[in-house]
Formats: sequence, C-alpha cells, structure tokens
Amino acid sequence: MQRLLRFFFQGLLILLPFVLTAYLVYLIFTVLNETLFSAIGSLLRMVVPALEAGWIADLAGGLLTLAAIIVTGMFASLYLGQFFLSLLDKILARIPLVKLVYHSLQDLFNALLGENKRFNQPVAVSLMGGEVQLLGFITREDMTEFGLPGKVAVYLPQSYNFAGNLLVVDKDKIQQLDVPASKMTTFIVSGGITGKP
Repeated sequence: MQRLLRFFFQGLLILLPFVLTAYLVYLIFTVLNETLFSAIGSLLRMVVPALEAGWIADLAGGLLTLAAIIVTGMFASLYLGQFFLSLLDKILARIPLVKLVYHSLQDLFNALLGENKRFNQPVAVSLMGGEVQLLGFITREDMTEFGLPGKVAVYLPQSYNFAGNLLVVDKDKIQQLDVPASKMTTFIVSGGITGKP
C-alpha cells in the first residue's frame, strides 16, 4: 500500500505541472478565441459567405490576428508608423482614466518585452543590518525626482504570484548580482526551488 501511495504522488508530481500548463494555455486560447478570433472570423464570414462558422473560421481569424500583429510591428518600425503611434499616444494621454490604464500597461509590457527591458539588473537588497536579503531588480537608479537623492527603486517580485513590491532603499544597501535576469525571475517566482540545488 505504501508503495502504491509513493507511485501515486510521483505520478502526481509529474502530471500536475504538465496538466496545469496545458490548462492555462487552453484558457488563454479560449479567451482569445471567444473575443478576438471569433469576432474576426465573423467578419471574414461576412466578406466570404462560403466560409462556415466553426473552428475553420476561428482559425482563419487567429491567423489574420497574428498577421495583423506582425504588420503592426512592421508599421511601427517605419517613420510614418512612429508618427501615427506618437499621435495616438498624445490623444490617449488626454483622456483621464484611459491615460492611467494605457500608460501603466504600456510601461509594463515595455519593461518585460520591449527593447529597453527594465527588469535586467538583478540585485540583493540588505535589510536588518545585512542579516536578511531580498532579491529583486533595480527599476530606477536615481530617485532625486521624488526628493530622495542617493536612493534607488527596487522591484521585488513575489513567489507563485504575479505581484510584487517596490522598495526605495539606499544605494549602499544593494548588491549587484552577476546572474541572467531570466534565471533570477524564475528563481524568485518559484520560491527558490527552480534549478539545481
């Protein structure tokens, strides 16, 4: 019986990450399919009446969405595209609630995915006389703008969560770490258990 339980938990440890990952990918695809892909598929059916409703129309909508994203990226790299995007940015910056949401999301995606990634300086922050260290990323090296000269902003992601905290600490309380940012992120988010012990 004990051996059977051991096999059960061993199988659970192998299957759970795989099943949860597959489920999350399925959820993301379902949300995209119900919102974006099916809407574009419906528009395609209006243009091409021979296209029947169902997974073929949704697949065509998904492919068209991917093509639109790539074309937008290409357009944004051109001078004319940059002009239109800056114009759109100025318009959105004048709408009070939209400005807050749009700029917050824009900054987040640029920090994570853009060419000027912000989470690229892994550090350890010393607290309580150096007895405790927190791992994070420097997001701003100069806080003089906020009346805090000699301080830096450090973002501390939380383990098993898509949240974090922002600390403002003295520059002498941080220690630059020579580790890739992606490895540091994985280490923090997994609670320190990812990778070889």
